[in-house]
Amino acid sequence: MTRLPGPPDAVWPEGVPFADAFRHGTMSVEIFAPRGTDRQAPHAQDELYVVVSGQARFDHNGVVMTAETGDVLFVPAGDPHFFLDMSADFATWVIFWGPRGGEKDAPS
Repeated sequence: MTRLPGPPDAVWPEGVPFADAFRHGTMSVEIFAPRGTDRQAPHAQDELYVVVSGQARFDHNGVVMTAETGDVLFVPAGDPHFFLDMSADFATWVIFWGPRGGEKDAPS
């Protein structure tokens, strides 16, 4: 079992906006609650965001959309992306999986 930081408005250790929750094989799960500026860079694996509270705007490759509680967002490995204008209670699960460079579509 992993103990996660308190509510999204809690002060997390060393100001880090995420905490690992679970890892198995190539899969990892984190809770992510950025405050102020989201400074993430593109990731080596495919990822899903599952927004669990609040709302934000989400910039994926220059396309900006609203992200709010209940939304699921997919980002292929290597794509630039970040959250903007996060509400004070914004938090999202992040699920990474698969090989570096992401999974590829199966041949048809």
